[in-house]
Amino acid sequence: MTKIKICGLYRPEDVEYVNEAKPDWCGFIIDFPKSHRNLTPDRVRVLRKRLAPGVTPVGVFVDSPVETAAALLNNGTIAAAQLHGHEDERYIAALRSAAPGCTVWKAFRVRSPADLEAASASTADLVLLDNGYGTGEPFDWSLAGGVKRPYLLAGGLTPENIRSAIQTLHPWGLDISSGVETDKQKDLNKILAAVAAARKE
Repeated sequence: MTKIKICGLYRPEDVEYVNEAKPDWCGFIIDFPKSHRNLTPDRVRVLRKRLAPGVTPVGVFVDSPVETAAALLNNGTIAAAQLHGHEDERYIAALRSAAPGCTVWKAFRVRSPADLEAASASTADLVLLDNGYGTGEPFDWSLAGGVKRPYLLAGGLTPENIRSAIQTLHPWGLDISSGVETDKQKDLNKILAAVAAARKE
């Protein structure tokens, strides 16, 4: 069964929606003011307390200090750190040193086979293949056949195209945000539809 993450929660209602839909993970975008879904670490801690057991919280970071991600991992606010900036292998190693036993995900912007080679070689626990971090558009899915490890597919996913994505690419999991929004706010019905589509046999 394909796993699914609902990313970009920023309101109490969003947490209630994922509590009802029960995706595998939910994502909080932390200290990235360019996003309308941006949250401070303190705000993430508040929302995290509302999260139902069984939905794993992931912190999404863009070139944040190692200490920021490590603190949230170490105190249990998040269970994984998803890196969306220019974080390199040294950053990943430093994060693992600062938060022993932590789970690290790394996103790769897919433009060419070389990007998939980098994703395949990453020491991250899981890689995410994306179009460009929040564009809401898919990358050229024909490129995805070059990755040699389990990955999360992101970018341009909607409840309507999830089945096609799964049947075409067979990703280990999906990461969806704008595709389950209406007017830049999470939509319960779209979240429910997306989770159902991902889990349909």
